[in-house]
Amino acid sequence: MNEASHPKAPALHGPRPWIALVFFLAVCLGAGGLGAIATTPEIQGWYQSLAKPTWNPPSGIFGPVWTTLFVLMAIAAWRVWRRGGPGARGALTLFAAQLALNVGWSWVFFAWHRPGWAVLEIVVLWAVILATLVAFFRQERLAGWLLVPYLAWVSFAAVLNFTIWRLNT
Repeated sequence: MNEASHPKAPALHGPRPWIALVFFLAVCLGAGGLGAIATTPEIQGWYQSLAKPTWNPPSGIFGPVWTTLFVLMAIAAWRVWRRGGPGARGALTLFAAQLALNVGWSWVFFAWHRPGWAVLEIVVLWAVILATLVAFFRQERLAGWLLVPYLAWVSFAAVLNFTIWRLNT
């Protein structure tokens, strides 16, 4: 259902919508923090020791990119929540699932040093992101578009993960 055929949700007044935005930002950035707990200690040690392709981005790129993506994800989820209506609960459930898979990937790849398992995990993550993106588009176009950079980045990360796994087996 597109925006034109979806009835407009009633306007929410007062601080509640903004409190919800803060909540979604905290959840998404918190997920990023949980992933960073697994990632950060491994950057200078284990990750640095891996063979990587020449097109591997510098380590300093990942933090700003992920922070931006988590903020966009939070805004998208908040917009779906504000819109409400049929399908919002399912869309937000998919959103929660992909967020958990996102955190899980960091632990599988970095903390547990399992790039091969991480390839499998990121394929599942990618599929759930795509399902979330489609569900968000059905709720509100802008919410769907806000997830496009995330899907693109995870697509790139999947190819990078696969390449690192192959170079190190």
